Amino acid sequence: MTESDIELVMAVIRPDKLSEAKQALAEVGAPSLTVTDVSGRGSQPAMTEQWRGEEYTVDLHQKVKIECVVSDIPAEDVAEALREAAHTGEPGDGKIFVIPVAEAYQIRTGDVGIDAV
Repeated sequence: MTESDIELVMAVIRPDKLSEAKQALAEVGAPSLTVTDVSGRGSQPAMTEQWRGEEYTVDLHQKVKIECVVSDIPAEDVAEALREAAHTGEPGDGKIFVIPVAEAYQIRTGDVGIDAV
């Protein structure tokens, strides 16, 4: 493999599917990940809710963003594992993106490229 074989798999999924996604990543050999709480909207419809008698519209839904950088296993395997773990069949399941990484640097050791991943 060359340095161009480093890829970032980024998934935005429902928060209640995070545990299953972490397990799926571990099973395909990609246990390293970064998780961020995010909110956004896509095909999932807005919801009207009430709080203290006042109605309001929720159009930004809570999600989690999982980022996993891989070089030694195929990014397609990671993406498929995440897709299977996050799937409910309803609007709002999320999206997965696979992005090539130009270069990687490890801060502690100074390693560059695949050695940094």
